[in-house]
Amino acid sequence: MARRHQRTWLLGALFALPLFLVGLSFFLGRFPISPTTLVRVLASRLLPIPQDWPDTVETVIFNIRLPRILLALCIGAGLSVSGAAFQGMFQNPLVSPDILGVTAGAGFGAALGILISGSTTAIQASAFLFGVLAVVISYMISRVYRTTPTMMLVLSGIIVGAIFSALLSLIKYVADPHQKLPAIVFWLMGSLAAASKSDLMTAAPPMLIGIAGLLLVRWRINILSMGDQEARSLGIKTDRLKAFIIFCSTLVTASAVSVCGIIGWVGLVIPHIGRMLVGPDHKVLLPASVALGAAYLILIDDLSRTLISAEIPLGILTAIVGAPFFAFLVRRTQGGRR
Repeated sequence: MARRHQRTWLLGALFALPLFLVGLSFFLGRFPISPTTLVRVLASRLLPIPQDWPDTVETVIFNIRLPRILLALCIGAGLSVSGAAFQGMFQNPLVSPDILGVTAGAGFGAALGILISGSTTAIQASAFLFGVLAVVISYMISRVYRTTPTMMLVLSGIIVGAIFSALLSLIKYVADPHQKLPAIVFWLMGSLAAASKSDLMTAAPPMLIGIAGLLLVRWRINILSMGDQEARSLGIKTDRLKAFIIFCSTLVTASAVSVCGIIGWVGLVIPHIGRMLVGPDHKVLLPASVALGAAYLILIDDLSRTLISAEIPLGILTAIVGAPFFAFLVRRTQGGRR
């Protein structure tokens, strides 16, 4: 009972962390905004407060910083909970959300959209569709005798990821080196610099649906992590559950990649931090991963736009943090044997 009470307080503290960072992020940037002004501007949408601030302040708050902060919150939470769910499903702590090729497919789709059209809508739609297509192909390849073995999923994901990575290299090879190629390279680095209200309205709903779906089956992931045979003996339809987890995770990851580019390591690193704090129980781990992932990416995005005068791509910062942690993890688990 005391342990459950302690976990409840810890989860409450973890969910308070991203809320605190959301409030703090409004004050960070090239355009300074005081706390008093921020409160008055936000309250003016609900209360009849006379406007004594320039219109530029409202533009910065509602059109620039708010969409960016909320997108960082959704993307961080989605990638983290997808990584935690996949690590439980694959029974492997070194698995990330892109194991089935969704990132490689979305990267190819975005590069194709930049090469053909260049419009934001075309890039996002192409990235999302090809990200989903890559996972569908991986899932179909892995189907053996009407079952979906975990090892076959991993192998098919490697195959599909390699194919789409090769196609992405081909597009980069034929792209215009003065305009198209720099745009492709910058997009692949991952950034929220161009986040807008339309991006938020497009990407947030599917991400929230995917997160909610994973949270609903989090107790079943505990059973699935015991192995397919044990799960079937307890009455779990493993193939349907795997397909549902893959669907929700793909919905989250493809939506995230379509609006911000490739941001690695979040889905790998954050679930391990959550596991260290709350333990391996997915009923608690998945909500903890949501809170930690949201806070982590908000913090990384704040650093990316404040460390130097030029904005640092998110993919660079997440790799700088994630790669050393991954090395520590491999060392600690002896390559996954423990």
